Amino acid sequence: MESLSYDIVILGSGIAGFTAALHAARSKAKPRIAVISKMHAMRSHSVSAEGGISGVLYPKIKKDTEDLHAYDTIKGSDYLADQDAVEILVKNAPSEIKFFEHIGVPWNRDEKGTVQQRPFGGMSIPRTAFAADKTGFFMMRALYDQALAVENIEIFHEHLATAIVLDKGRFAALPTIDIATGEQRIFRSRACIIATGGFSRVFGFTTTAYSSTGDGTALAYRAGIPLKDMEFVQFHPTALIPSGILITEAARGEGGYLFNAKGERFMERYAKNKMELAPRDIISKAIISEIEKGRGFPDKEYGYSYVHLDLRHLDRRVIDEKLPMIKEITIKMLGIDPGDEPIPVRPAAHFTMGGIHTDIKGRILSQEGRPFGGLWAAGECGCVSVHGANRLGSNSLSQCSVWGRITGEAAADYASKEGRPAESEEIVRKIDEEERRISGILESDGSNNPYEIKKMLNKTMDSRMYVYRRVPEMRKAIAEISRLKKEFNDIYLEDRGRRFNTNLRDVLEIGNLLELAAAVAESAVRRKESRGAHSMVEYPKRDDKHWLKHTLISANEGKIRISYLPVTLGGWKPEERKY
Repeated sequence: MESLSYDIVILGSGIAGFTAALHAARSKAKPRIAVISKMHAMRSHSVSAEGGISGVLYPKIKKDTEDLHAYDTIKGSDYLADQDAVEILVKNAPSEIKFFEHIGVPWNRDEKGTVQQRPFGGMSIPRTAFAADKTGFFMMRALYDQALAVENIEIFHEHLATAIVLDKGRFAALPTIDIATGEQRIFRSRACIIATGGFSRVFGFTTTAYSSTGDGTALAYRAGIPLKDMEFVQFHPTALIPSGILITEAARGEGGYLFNAKGERFMERYAKNKMELAPRDIISKAIISEIEKGRGFPDKEYGYSYVHLDLRHLDRRVIDEKLPMIKEITIKMLGIDPGDEPIPVRPAAHFTMGGIHTDIKGRILSQEGRPFGGLWAAGECGCVSVHGANRLGSNSLSQCSVWGRITGEAAADYASKEGRPAESEEIVRKIDEEERRISGILESDGSNNPYEIKKMLNKTMDSRMYVYRRVPEMRKAIAEISRLKKEFNDIYLEDRGRRFNTNLRDVLEIGNLLELAAAVAESAVRRKESRGAHSMVEYPKRDDKHWLKHTLISANEGKIRISYLPVTLGGWKPEERKY
Protein backbone atom coordinates (compact mmCIF):
# COMPACT_ATOMS: atom_id res chain seq x y z
CA MET A 1 0.00 0.00 0.00
CA GLU A 2 1.51 3.29 -1.16
CA SER A 3 1.59 6.22 1.28
CA LEU A 4 1.86 9.82 0.00
CA SER A 5 2.50 12.92 2.11
CA TYR A 6 1.20 16.43 1.46
CA ASP A 7 0.65 19.57 3.46
CA ILE A 8 -3.03 19.77 2.48
CA VAL A 9 -5.39 17.19 1.03
CA ILE A 10 -8.61 18.41 -0.60
CA LEU A 11 -11.28 15.77 -1.08
CA GLY A 12 -13.49 16.90 -3.94
CA SER A 13 -12.82 18.72 -7.21
CA GLY A 14 -15.81 21.02 -7.66
CA ILE A 15 -15.95 24.78 -7.36
CA ALA A 16 -15.45 24.71 -3.58
CA GLY A 17 -12.54 22.25 -3.76
CA PHE A 18 -10.63 23.96 -6.55
CA THR A 19 -11.25 27.43 -5.12
CA ALA A 20 -9.80 26.21 -1.82
CA ALA A 21 -6.83 24.68 -3.64
CA LEU A 22 -5.99 27.87 -5.54
CA HIS A 23 -6.14 30.14 -2.51
CA ALA A 24 -4.18 27.70 -0.36
CA ALA A 25 -1.55 27.29 -3.10
CA ARG A 26 -1.03 31.05 -3.34
CA SER A 27 -0.30 31.50 0.37
CA LYS A 28 3.20 32.49 1.48
CA ALA A 29 4.05 29.00 2.70
CA LYS A 30 3.41 27.47 -0.75
CA PRO A 31 2.02 24.19 0.67
CA ARG A 32 2.02 21.00 -1.35
CA ILE A 33 -1.60 20.22 -2.14
CA ALA A 34 -3.32 17.07 -3.35
CA VAL A 35 -6.80 17.37 -4.90
CA ILE A 36 -8.58 14.02 -4.78
CA SER A 37 -11.44 13.32 -7.20
CA LYS A 38 -13.33 10.05 -7.64
CA MET A 39 -13.78 10.88 -11.35
CA HIS A 40 -11.92 13.08 -13.77
CA ALA A 41 -11.87 16.41 -11.94
CA MET A 42 -13.66 18.31 -14.71
CA ARG A 43 -16.63 15.95 -14.39
CA SER A 44 -17.45 17.30 -10.96
CA HIS A 45 -21.16 18.03 -10.58
CA SER A 46 -20.32 21.74 -10.28
CA VAL A 47 -20.21 21.85 -14.09
CA SER A 48 -23.98 21.31 -14.04
CA ALA A 49 -24.75 24.55 -12.19
CA GLU A 50 -26.73 26.56 -14.70
CA GLY A 51 -28.37 29.76 -13.48
CA GLY A 52 -25.66 31.90 -11.90
CA ILE A 53 -23.99 33.27 -8.76
CA SER A 54 -25.45 35.93 -6.47
CA GLY A 55 -23.78 39.10 -5.23
CA VAL A 56 -24.34 42.85 -4.85
CA LEU A 57 -22.26 44.21 -7.75
CA TYR A 58 -23.82 47.62 -8.47
CA PRO A 59 -25.34 48.99 -5.26
CA LYS A 60 -25.80 52.53 -6.53
CA ILE A 61 -27.12 51.67 -9.99
CA LYS A 62 -29.50 48.96 -8.79
CA LYS A 63 -30.18 50.41 -5.33
CA ASP A 64 -29.11 47.09 -3.87
CA THR A 65 -27.36 46.51 -0.53
CA GLU A 66 -25.65 43.70 1.32
CA ASP A 67 -28.30 44.04 4.02
CA LEU A 68 -31.03 43.43 1.46
CA HIS A 69 -29.20 40.36 0.12
CA ALA A 70 -28.86 39.14 3.71
CA TYR A 71 -32.54 39.72 4.44
CA ASP A 72 -33.60 37.86 1.29
CA THR A 73 -31.34 34.94 2.23
CA ILE A 74 -32.51 34.77 5.86
CA LYS A 75 -36.18 35.06 4.94
CA GLY A 76 -35.65 32.48 2.19
CA SER A 77 -34.07 30.14 4.76
CA ASP A 78 -37.29 30.34 6.80
CA TYR A 79 -35.14 31.92 9.52
CA LEU A 80 -33.02 28.82 10.15
CA ALA A 81 -29.85 30.30 8.62
CA ASP A 82 -27.16 31.48 11.03
CA GLN A 83 -27.15 35.19 10.46
CA ASP A 84 -23.42 35.69 11.12
CA ALA A 85 -22.72 33.19 8.32
CA VAL A 86 -25.13 35.01 5.99
CA GLU A 87 -23.30 38.28 6.65
CA ILE A 88 -20.03 36.64 5.59
CA LEU A 89 -21.69 35.37 2.41
CA VAL A 90 -23.13 38.68 1.26
CA LYS A 91 -20.02 40.68 2.19
CA ASN A 92 -17.64 38.44 0.23
CA ALA A 93 -19.76 37.31 -2.72
CA PRO A 94 -19.13 40.39 -4.92
CA SER A 95 -15.35 40.01 -4.71
CA GLU A 96 -15.68 36.32 -5.61
CA ILE A 97 -17.60 37.20 -8.78
CA LYS A 98 -14.78 39.61 -9.67
CA PHE A 99 -12.19 36.93 -8.88
CA PHE A 100 -13.82 34.58 -11.37
CA GLU A 101 -13.92 37.35 -13.95
CA HIS A 102 -10.17 37.79 -13.50
CA ILE A 103 -9.48 34.10 -14.09
CA GLY A 104 -11.55 33.98 -17.26
CA VAL A 105 -15.27 33.44 -16.66
CA PRO A 106 -17.18 35.14 -19.51
CA TRP A 107 -20.03 36.80 -17.61
CA ASN A 108 -22.90 37.97 -19.82
CA ARG A 109 -22.69 41.74 -20.26
CA ASP A 110 -24.92 44.45 -21.64
CA GLU A 111 -23.98 46.94 -24.36
CA LYS A 112 -22.21 49.14 -21.77
CA GLY A 113 -20.00 46.28 -20.59
CA THR A 114 -21.87 45.89 -17.29
CA VAL A 115 -22.15 42.35 -15.91
CA GLN A 116 -25.78 41.34 -16.40
CA GLN A 117 -27.71 40.04 -13.41
CA ARG A 118 -30.99 38.17 -13.75
CA PRO A 119 -33.85 37.79 -11.26
CA PHE A 120 -33.91 34.65 -9.12
CA GLY A 121 -36.51 33.27 -6.73
CA GLY A 122 -36.81 35.03 -3.40
CA MET A 123 -34.43 37.84 -4.38
CA SER A 124 -35.72 41.42 -4.10
CA ILE A 125 -33.30 42.67 -6.77
CA PRO A 126 -31.87 40.97 -9.88
CA ARG A 127 -28.43 40.07 -8.43
CA THR A 128 -27.56 36.77 -10.13
CA ALA A 129 -24.54 37.10 -12.44
CA PHE A 130 -24.46 34.44 -15.15
CA ALA A 131 -22.66 33.02 -18.14
CA ALA A 132 -25.62 32.04 -20.33
CA ASP A 133 -27.09 28.98 -18.58
CA LYS A 134 -23.73 27.20 -18.26
CA THR A 135 -22.31 29.20 -15.34
CA GLY A 136 -20.94 26.23 -13.40
CA PHE A 137 -19.15 24.88 -16.44
CA PHE A 138 -17.42 28.18 -17.17
CA MET A 139 -16.41 28.60 -13.52
CA MET A 140 -15.05 25.05 -13.39
CA ARG A 141 -13.12 25.45 -16.63
CA ALA A 142 -11.45 28.62 -15.33
CA LEU A 143 -10.56 27.00 -11.99
CA TYR A 144 -9.24 23.83 -13.61
CA ASP A 145 -7.06 25.74 -16.06
CA GLN A 146 -5.64 27.78 -13.18
CA ALA A 147 -4.98 24.69 -11.05
CA LEU A 148 -3.10 22.97 -13.87
CA ALA A 149 -0.75 25.94 -14.03
CA VAL A 150 0.12 25.89 -10.31
CA GLU A 151 3.17 23.78 -9.49
CA ASN A 152 2.23 22.97 -5.89
CA ILE A 153 -1.20 21.52 -6.78
CA GLU A 154 -1.35 17.88 -7.84
CA ILE A 155 -4.64 16.41 -9.05
CA PHE A 156 -5.44 12.75 -8.49
CA HIS A 157 -8.23 11.78 -10.87
CA GLU A 158 -10.34 8.67 -10.26
CA HIS A 159 -9.30 8.16 -6.66
CA LEU A 160 -12.18 7.11 -4.41
CA ALA A 161 -11.81 7.94 -0.71
CA THR A 162 -13.07 5.16 1.54
CA ALA A 163 -12.48 6.52 5.06
CA ILE A 164 -11.34 9.51 7.09
CA VAL A 165 -8.76 8.58 9.71
CA LEU A 166 -8.70 10.70 12.86
CA ASP A 167 -6.32 10.40 15.78
CA LYS A 168 -6.97 12.16 19.08
CA GLY A 169 -9.40 14.57 17.49
CA ARG A 170 -7.12 15.45 14.62
CA PHE A 171 -7.03 14.58 10.92
CA ALA A 172 -4.37 11.98 10.13
CA ALA A 173 -4.95 10.20 6.82
CA LEU A 174 -7.26 9.56 3.88
CA PRO A 175 -7.33 6.00 2.50
CA THR A 176 -8.32 5.88 -1.19
CA ILE A 177 -8.63 3.43 -4.06
CA ASP A 178 -6.96 4.23 -7.36
CA ILE A 179 -9.79 3.12 -9.63
CA ALA A 180 -7.49 2.55 -12.62
CA THR A 181 -5.31 0.04 -10.79
CA GLY A 182 -7.44 -0.95 -7.81
CA GLU A 183 -4.53 -0.26 -5.49
CA GLN A 184 -5.17 1.35 -2.13
CA ARG A 185 -3.28 4.59 -1.62
CA ILE A 186 -3.01 6.52 1.65
CA PHE A 187 -2.81 10.32 1.67
CA ARG A 188 -1.32 11.81 4.81
CA SER A 189 -1.35 15.52 5.49
CA ARG A 190 -1.41 18.24 8.09
CA ALA A 191 -4.79 19.49 6.92
CA CYS A 192 -7.80 18.22 4.99
CA ILE A 193 -10.70 20.06 3.36
CA ILE A 194 -13.80 18.01 2.51
CA ALA A 195 -15.60 19.43 -0.54
CA THR A 196 -17.54 16.51 -2.00
CA GLY A 197 -20.88 18.22 -2.67
CA GLY A 198 -24.36 17.01 -1.83
CA PHE A 199 -26.12 13.66 -1.52
CA SER A 200 -29.37 14.07 -3.46
CA ARG A 201 -28.82 10.65 -5.06
CA VAL A 202 -30.49 9.14 -2.00
CA PHE A 203 -33.55 9.97 -4.11
CA GLY A 204 -34.32 8.40 -7.47
CA PHE A 205 -35.95 11.43 -9.08
CA THR A 206 -33.23 14.05 -8.78
CA THR A 207 -31.53 16.73 -10.83
CA THR A 208 -28.08 15.67 -9.66
CA ALA A 209 -25.42 13.53 -11.28
CA TYR A 210 -25.08 9.84 -10.45
CA SER A 211 -21.87 10.83 -8.67
CA SER A 212 -23.70 12.98 -6.08
CA THR A 213 -23.56 10.32 -3.39
CA GLY A 214 -22.32 12.48 -0.50
CA ASP A 215 -19.15 10.45 -0.01
CA GLY A 216 -17.28 12.97 2.15
CA THR A 217 -20.37 13.56 4.30
CA ALA A 218 -20.87 9.83 4.83
CA LEU A 219 -17.19 9.23 5.62
CA ALA A 220 -17.28 12.04 8.19
CA TYR A 221 -20.41 10.54 9.73
CA ARG A 222 -18.75 7.11 9.99
CA ALA A 223 -15.74 8.72 11.63
CA GLY A 224 -17.96 10.04 14.43
CA ILE A 225 -18.37 13.57 13.08
CA PRO A 226 -21.88 15.02 13.50
CA LEU A 227 -24.09 16.07 10.61
CA LYS A 228 -26.39 19.09 10.83
CA ASP A 229 -29.90 19.79 9.52
CA MET A 230 -30.06 16.65 7.43
CA GLU A 231 -33.86 16.79 7.21
CA PHE A 232 -33.66 19.79 4.88
CA VAL A 233 -33.41 18.56 1.29
CA GLN A 234 -34.38 21.05 -1.40
CA PHE A 235 -36.67 19.96 -4.21
CA HIS A 236 -36.13 22.04 -7.32
CA PRO A 237 -39.54 22.90 -8.81
CA THR A 238 -38.63 22.38 -12.45
CA ALA A 239 -37.05 19.06 -13.33
CA LEU A 240 -37.65 17.56 -16.76
CA ILE A 241 -40.05 14.65 -17.06
CA PRO A 242 -39.14 11.79 -16.93
CA SER A 243 -35.34 12.12 -16.55
CA GLY A 244 -35.13 14.65 -13.71
CA ILE A 245 -32.66 16.81 -15.65
CA LEU A 246 -32.57 20.33 -14.23
CA ILE A 247 -34.47 23.07 -16.01
CA THR A 248 -32.71 26.05 -14.49
CA GLU A 249 -34.48 28.66 -12.38
CA ALA A 250 -33.08 31.10 -14.93
CA ALA A 251 -35.91 29.99 -17.22
CA ARG A 252 -38.33 31.57 -14.76
CA GLY A 253 -35.92 34.41 -14.07
CA GLU A 254 -36.03 35.31 -17.75
CA GLY A 255 -39.84 35.33 -17.65
CA GLY A 256 -41.10 31.74 -17.90
CA TYR A 257 -44.60 30.91 -16.61
CA LEU A 258 -45.98 27.84 -14.84
CA PHE A 259 -49.37 26.47 -15.96
CA ASN A 260 -51.50 23.59 -14.71
CA ALA A 261 -53.66 21.28 -16.83
CA LYS A 262 -56.53 23.78 -16.69
CA GLY A 263 -54.38 26.43 -18.31
CA GLU A 264 -54.15 28.43 -15.07
CA ARG A 265 -51.01 30.33 -14.07
CA PHE A 266 -51.46 28.82 -10.64
CA MET A 267 -48.68 30.53 -8.65
CA GLU A 268 -51.10 33.42 -8.07
CA ARG A 269 -52.77 31.20 -5.45
CA TYR A 270 -49.53 30.62 -3.52
CA ALA A 271 -47.23 33.64 -3.96
CA LYS A 272 -49.23 36.43 -5.56
CA ASN A 273 -46.46 39.03 -5.39
CA LYS A 274 -43.55 36.85 -6.55
CA MET A 275 -45.41 34.33 -8.73
CA GLU A 276 -42.81 32.09 -10.49
CA LEU A 277 -40.01 33.90 -8.66
CA ALA A 278 -41.01 32.74 -5.19
CA PRO A 279 -38.45 30.59 -3.32
CA ARG A 280 -38.09 27.01 -4.45
CA ASP A 281 -39.75 25.36 -1.45
CA ILE A 282 -42.91 27.40 -2.00
CA ILE A 283 -43.09 26.65 -5.73
CA SER A 284 -42.40 22.94 -5.24
CA LYS A 285 -45.20 22.69 -2.68
CA ALA A 286 -47.48 24.64 -5.02
CA ILE A 287 -46.81 22.24 -7.92
CA ILE A 288 -47.44 19.14 -5.80
CA SER A 289 -50.59 20.73 -4.36
CA GLU A 290 -51.88 21.33 -7.89
CA ILE A 291 -51.08 17.77 -8.87
CA GLU A 292 -52.72 16.29 -5.74
CA LYS A 293 -55.85 18.33 -6.47
CA GLY A 294 -56.07 16.81 -9.92
CA ARG A 295 -54.83 19.82 -11.85
CA GLY A 296 -51.64 18.24 -13.16
CA PHE A 297 -50.96 16.57 -16.50
CA PRO A 298 -50.95 12.78 -16.01
CA ASP A 299 -48.12 10.74 -17.51
CA LYS A 300 -49.37 7.18 -17.81
CA GLU A 301 -46.07 5.81 -19.13
CA TYR A 302 -43.87 6.91 -16.23
CA GLY A 303 -46.42 7.56 -13.50
CA TYR A 304 -45.28 11.15 -12.91
CA SER A 305 -47.90 13.87 -13.08
CA TYR A 306 -46.50 17.26 -13.97
CA VAL A 307 -47.15 20.90 -14.86
CA HIS A 308 -45.96 23.02 -17.77
CA LEU A 309 -43.13 25.54 -17.83
CA ASP A 310 -43.95 27.87 -20.70
CA LEU A 311 -41.30 29.97 -22.48
CA ARG A 312 -43.20 30.45 -25.74
CA HIS A 313 -43.97 34.10 -25.06
CA LEU A 314 -40.26 34.98 -24.68
CA ASP A 315 -38.26 36.56 -27.45
CA ARG A 316 -36.37 33.89 -29.37
CA ARG A 317 -33.13 35.77 -28.73
CA VAL A 318 -33.63 35.39 -24.96
CA ILE A 319 -33.80 31.62 -25.32
CA ASP A 320 -30.92 31.41 -27.79
CA GLU A 321 -28.58 33.79 -25.94
CA LYS A 322 -29.45 33.25 -22.27
CA LEU A 323 -30.99 29.76 -22.17
CA PRO A 324 -29.17 27.84 -24.93
CA MET A 325 -28.55 24.73 -22.85
CA ILE A 326 -32.22 24.44 -21.87
CA LYS A 327 -33.13 24.52 -25.56
CA GLU A 328 -30.47 21.92 -26.30
CA ILE A 329 -31.64 19.64 -23.46
CA THR A 330 -35.36 19.74 -24.28
CA ILE A 331 -34.77 19.14 -27.99
CA LYS A 332 -32.37 16.27 -27.29
CA MET A 333 -34.40 14.57 -24.54
CA LEU A 334 -37.99 15.16 -25.66
CA GLY A 335 -37.86 16.65 -29.16
CA ILE A 336 -39.37 19.85 -27.74
CA ASP A 337 -38.26 23.31 -28.85
CA PRO A 338 -39.13 25.51 -25.83
CA GLY A 339 -39.91 28.37 -28.19
CA ASP A 340 -42.73 26.28 -29.70
CA GLU A 341 -43.95 23.94 -26.94
CA PRO A 342 -44.20 24.07 -23.11
CA ILE A 343 -41.80 21.95 -21.04
CA PRO A 344 -43.16 19.19 -18.72
CA VAL A 345 -41.69 19.65 -15.23
CA ARG A 346 -42.05 18.38 -11.68
CA PRO A 347 -40.08 18.91 -8.41
CA ALA A 348 -36.97 16.76 -7.96
CA ALA A 349 -34.40 16.41 -5.19
CA HIS A 350 -31.76 18.99 -5.93
CA PHE A 351 -29.70 20.44 -3.06
CA THR A 352 -28.92 19.35 0.48
CA MET A 353 -28.96 22.23 2.95
CA GLY A 354 -27.70 19.86 5.64
CA GLY A 355 -24.22 18.39 5.82
CA ILE A 356 -21.11 18.21 7.95
CA HIS A 357 -21.34 20.33 11.12
CA THR A 358 -19.01 23.34 10.84
CA ASP A 359 -18.58 26.78 12.35
CA ILE A 360 -18.67 29.97 10.27
CA LYS A 361 -15.00 29.45 9.36
CA GLY A 362 -15.72 26.05 7.87
CA ARG A 363 -13.96 24.19 10.71
CA ILE A 364 -15.52 20.79 11.34
CA LEU A 365 -16.92 20.51 14.86
CA SER A 366 -17.70 17.74 17.30
CA GLN A 367 -21.14 17.31 18.88
CA GLU A 368 -19.86 19.39 21.81
CA GLY A 369 -18.68 22.15 19.48
CA ARG A 370 -14.93 21.50 19.58
CA PRO A 371 -13.02 21.84 16.27
CA PHE A 372 -11.27 18.76 14.91
CA GLY A 373 -7.64 19.59 14.27
CA GLY A 374 -6.78 20.22 10.62
CA LEU A 375 -10.24 19.48 9.26
CA TRP A 376 -12.60 21.74 7.26
CA ALA A 377 -15.63 21.38 4.99
CA ALA A 378 -16.59 23.69 2.14
CA GLY A 379 -19.43 23.94 -0.36
CA GLU A 380 -22.61 21.91 -0.29
CA CYS A 381 -21.22 19.23 2.02
CA GLY A 382 -20.41 21.75 4.77
CA CYS A 383 -23.39 23.02 6.79
CA VAL A 384 -22.22 26.49 7.87
CA SER A 385 -25.38 27.12 8.10
CA VAL A 386 -25.96 29.79 5.48
CA HIS A 387 -29.05 28.33 3.76
CA GLY A 388 -31.05 27.19 6.77
CA ALA A 389 -34.23 25.36 5.80
CA ASN A 390 -34.26 26.51 2.16
CA ARG A 391 -31.56 27.82 -0.17
CA LEU A 392 -32.21 30.67 -2.52
CA GLY A 393 -31.11 29.91 -6.05
CA SER A 394 -27.64 31.27 -7.01
CA ASN A 395 -26.50 31.49 -3.37
CA SER A 396 -24.90 28.04 -3.72
CA LEU A 397 -22.12 29.14 -6.07
CA SER A 398 -21.49 32.11 -3.79
CA GLN A 399 -21.23 29.71 -0.85
CA CYS A 400 -18.79 27.44 -2.70
CA SER A 401 -16.60 30.38 -3.69
CA VAL A 402 -16.64 32.21 -0.35
CA TRP A 403 -15.98 29.19 1.85
CA GLY A 404 -13.62 27.68 -0.69
CA ARG A 405 -11.43 30.74 -0.18
CA ILE A 406 -11.93 30.83 3.61
CA THR A 407 -11.08 27.17 4.16
CA GLY A 408 -8.20 27.17 1.67
CA GLU A 409 -6.50 30.10 3.35
CA ALA A 410 -7.18 28.68 6.84
CA ALA A 411 -5.80 25.25 5.92
CA ALA A 412 -2.66 26.81 4.45
CA ASP A 413 -2.10 28.82 7.61
CA TYR A 414 -2.68 25.76 9.80
CA ALA A 415 -0.37 23.57 7.71
CA SER A 416 2.43 26.13 7.94
CA LYS A 417 2.33 26.01 11.74
CA GLU A 418 1.39 22.45 12.62
CA GLY A 419 3.49 19.35 12.25
CA ARG A 420 2.19 16.21 10.60
CA PRO A 421 0.55 13.80 13.09
CA ALA A 422 3.09 11.28 14.35
CA GLU A 423 2.47 7.69 13.34
CA SER A 424 0.56 6.01 16.14
CA GLU A 425 -0.80 2.56 16.79
CA GLU A 426 -4.28 3.97 16.41
CA ILE A 427 -3.57 5.37 12.93
CA VAL A 428 -1.96 2.13 11.78
CA ARG A 429 -4.84 0.10 13.21
CA LYS A 430 -7.48 2.18 11.41
CA ILE A 431 -5.64 2.04 8.08
CA ASP A 432 -5.19 -1.73 8.35
CA GLU A 433 -8.83 -2.08 9.32
CA GLU A 434 -9.88 -0.14 6.23
CA GLU A 435 -7.69 -2.29 3.98
CA ARG A 436 -9.32 -5.42 5.38
CA ARG A 437 -12.80 -3.91 4.95
CA ILE A 438 -12.21 -3.23 1.25
CA SER A 439 -10.76 -6.69 0.72
CA GLY A 440 -13.79 -8.17 2.47
CA ILE A 441 -16.17 -6.31 0.15
CA LEU A 442 -14.25 -7.54 -2.89
CA GLU A 443 -14.69 -11.08 -1.64
CA SER A 444 -18.39 -10.59 -0.84
CA ASP A 445 -20.37 -13.66 -1.80
CA GLY A 446 -23.72 -12.90 -0.21
CA SER A 447 -27.21 -13.31 -1.58
CA ASN A 448 -28.33 -9.70 -2.21
CA ASN A 449 -27.84 -7.61 -5.34
CA PRO A 450 -26.53 -4.17 -4.24
CA TYR A 451 -28.19 -2.46 -7.21
CA GLU A 452 -31.58 -3.77 -6.14
CA ILE A 453 -30.91 -2.34 -2.68
CA LYS A 454 -30.17 1.05 -4.22
CA LYS A 455 -33.31 0.83 -6.35
CA MET A 456 -35.41 0.14 -3.25
CA LEU A 457 -33.71 2.95 -1.33
CA ASN A 458 -34.52 5.44 -4.10
CA LYS A 459 -38.12 4.21 -4.26
CA THR A 460 -38.48 4.57 -0.50
CA MET A 461 -37.12 8.10 -0.41
CA ASP A 462 -39.15 9.21 -3.46
CA SER A 463 -42.41 7.90 -2.04
CA ARG A 464 -42.01 8.54 1.71
CA MET A 465 -39.63 11.52 2.04
CA TYR A 466 -40.74 13.74 -0.84
CA VAL A 467 -42.07 17.33 -0.85
CA TYR A 468 -44.90 16.66 1.63
CA ARG A 469 -44.01 14.34 4.50
CA ARG A 470 -46.30 12.32 6.76
CA VAL A 471 -45.23 10.83 10.09
CA PRO A 472 -46.41 7.25 9.39
CA GLU A 473 -44.65 7.29 6.01
CA MET A 474 -41.42 8.61 7.52
CA ARG A 475 -41.48 5.88 10.15
CA LYS A 476 -41.94 3.31 7.40
CA ALA A 477 -38.98 4.89 5.57
CA ILE A 478 -36.80 4.49 8.68
CA ALA A 479 -37.80 0.83 9.00
CA GLU A 480 -37.20 0.16 5.31
CA ILE A 481 -33.79 1.85 5.32
CA SER A 482 -32.84 -0.19 8.38
CA ARG A 483 -33.86 -3.38 6.58
CA LEU A 484 -31.90 -2.37 3.48
CA LYS A 485 -28.80 -1.70 5.59
CA LYS A 486 -29.04 -5.23 6.99
CA GLU A 487 -29.43 -6.64 3.47
CA PHE A 488 -26.41 -4.60 2.39
CA ASN A 489 -24.31 -6.60 4.85
CA ASP A 490 -25.02 -9.69 2.75
CA ILE A 491 -24.34 -8.57 -0.83
CA TYR A 492 -22.40 -10.07 -3.68
CA LEU A 493 -20.03 -8.50 -6.22
CA GLU A 494 -19.98 -9.58 -9.84
CA ASP A 495 -16.49 -8.15 -10.36
CA ARG A 496 -13.76 -9.42 -8.02
CA GLY A 497 -10.90 -7.81 -9.88
CA ARG A 498 -8.97 -4.70 -8.92
CA ARG A 499 -8.54 -2.76 -12.15
CA PHE A 500 -11.33 -0.36 -13.10
CA ASN A 501 -13.74 -2.10 -10.76
CA THR A 502 -16.76 0.18 -11.07
CA ASN A 503 -18.84 -2.50 -9.33
CA LEU A 504 -16.78 -1.93 -6.16
CA ARG A 505 -17.09 1.85 -6.55
CA ASP A 506 -20.86 1.57 -6.90
CA VAL A 507 -21.13 -0.62 -3.82
CA LEU A 508 -19.14 1.82 -1.70
CA GLU A 509 -21.35 4.67 -2.91
CA ILE A 510 -24.51 2.69 -2.10
CA GLY A 511 -23.20 2.14 1.42
CA ASN A 512 -22.72 5.88 1.78
CA LEU A 513 -26.23 6.61 0.50
CA LEU A 514 -27.78 4.21 3.00
CA GLU A 515 -26.05 5.96 5.90
CA LEU A 516 -27.13 9.40 4.70
CA ALA A 517 -30.72 8.37 3.96
CA ALA A 518 -31.04 7.07 7.51
CA ALA A 519 -29.71 10.37 8.87
CA VAL A 520 -32.22 12.33 6.74
CA ALA A 521 -35.19 10.25 7.86
CA GLU A 522 -34.22 10.11 11.54
CA SER A 523 -33.69 13.87 11.67
CA ALA A 524 -36.92 14.59 9.78
CA VAL A 525 -39.33 12.51 11.83
CA ARG A 526 -38.34 14.35 15.01
CA ARG A 527 -38.85 17.89 13.67
CA LYS A 528 -42.54 18.43 14.37
CA GLU A 529 -43.12 21.54 12.28
CA SER A 530 -43.06 22.70 8.66
CA ARG A 531 -40.13 24.95 7.84
CA GLY A 532 -38.67 25.59 4.40
CA ALA A 533 -38.08 22.35 2.53
CA HIS A 534 -39.33 20.22 5.45
CA SER A 535 -43.12 20.11 5.17
CA MET A 536 -45.01 17.85 7.58
CA VAL A 537 -48.68 17.30 6.89
CA GLU A 538 -49.45 16.76 10.60
CA TYR A 539 -47.59 19.93 11.61
CA PRO A 540 -48.31 22.42 8.82
CA LYS A 541 -46.98 25.56 10.53
CA ARG A 542 -43.54 26.82 11.50
CA ASP A 543 -42.95 26.59 15.26
CA ASP A 544 -40.28 29.07 16.35
CA LYS A 545 -40.99 28.48 20.04
CA HIS A 546 -39.88 24.86 19.91
CA TRP A 547 -37.99 24.41 16.63
CA LEU A 548 -35.90 27.50 15.93
CA LYS A 549 -32.84 25.29 16.24
CA HIS A 550 -30.46 23.12 14.25
CA THR A 551 -30.54 19.32 14.36
CA LEU A 552 -27.26 17.50 15.06
CA ILE A 553 -27.05 13.77 14.38
CA SER A 554 -24.07 11.50 14.97
CA ALA A 555 -23.49 7.76 15.09
CA ASN A 556 -21.17 5.85 17.38
CA GLU A 557 -20.98 2.06 17.16
CA GLY A 558 -24.33 1.98 15.42
CA LYS A 559 -26.12 4.10 18.00
CA ILE A 560 -27.66 7.35 16.78
CA ARG A 561 -27.40 10.46 18.92
CA ILE A 562 -29.51 13.54 18.18
CA SER A 563 -29.17 16.91 19.85
CA TYR A 564 -30.01 20.50 18.97
CA LEU A 565 -28.25 23.85 18.66
CA PRO A 566 -29.79 27.33 18.75
CA VAL A 567 -29.87 29.33 15.53
CA THR A 568 -27.53 32.34 15.56
CA LEU A 569 -29.79 35.34 15.22
CA GLY A 570 -28.82 38.93 14.51
CA GLY A 571 -30.54 41.98 13.13
CA TRP A 572 -33.34 40.07 11.36
CA LYS A 573 -35.99 38.66 13.67
CA PRO A 574 -38.22 35.80 12.53
CA GLU A 575 -41.45 36.98 10.89
CA GLU A 576 -44.21 35.47 8.80
CA ARG A 577 -42.88 34.51 5.40
CA LYS A 578 -44.98 36.09 2.66
CA TYR A 579 -44.25 36.42 -1.04
